[in-house]
Amino acid sequence: MIKPSYWNKAKTVLSKKDKVMKKLINNYKDGALITRNDVFFSLCKSIIGQQISVAAANSVFSRFEKSCKGRINAKNVNKLSSLTLKRCGLSRQKVRGIKDLAKKIINKEFKPHLIKNMNDEEAIVYLSELRQIGRWSAEMILLFTFNRSNIWPLQDIGLLRAISNNYNKKYFPPKIFLDKLYKKFTPYCSVATWYLWRSIDNEPIQY
Repeated sequence: MIKPSYWNKAKTVLSKKDKVMKKLINNYKDGALITRNDVFFSLCKSIIGQQISVAAANSVFSRFEKSCKGRINAKNVNKLSSLTLKRCGLSRQKVRGIKDLAKKIINKEFKPHLIKNMNDEEAIVYLSELRQIGRWSAEMILLFTFNRSNIWPLQDIGLLRAISNNYNKKYFPPKIFLDKLYKKFTPYCSVATWYLWRSIDNEPIQY
């Protein structure tokens, strides 16, 4: 898996613009944002991970993967019964979200390839039309699957906590301050987000 073409330039730019970023970039020399380039896989992972801890999500996801016999694609998921999915640890809403997603991909109602030609906001709106996919999940897909460079997911609790910790702000950080950081980090908010996440979690997150 390769890192995005903008990654090294982004590190240089962010280090010059912001002391905290410079420190984080020096502290976490290993790893970078990478992509699986598989929208269906990432959407399933995002739906499963909603509102539960990382450890719980990993455990449910590994049972889900076993049910798909290691091949997570729309055809395989479409064949699974709702009961099988529930036994993996999925709530009724998540079962419906994943089944609906598989059907929409098979019927070509949802066309992931169209996202490449959309700007970030258009892509978020398009993804949010899917059941169980809101703004946060859509932003995770743009970050981790499409490796868009300027995603600033302000609904993400981890990001807000990392900003509070690193910039000595109260939790939640004030909106004015979050907007100031967004302006400062643009067009590389995704890279800043990745390093802020690393500061609170040893494992780089991956969808």
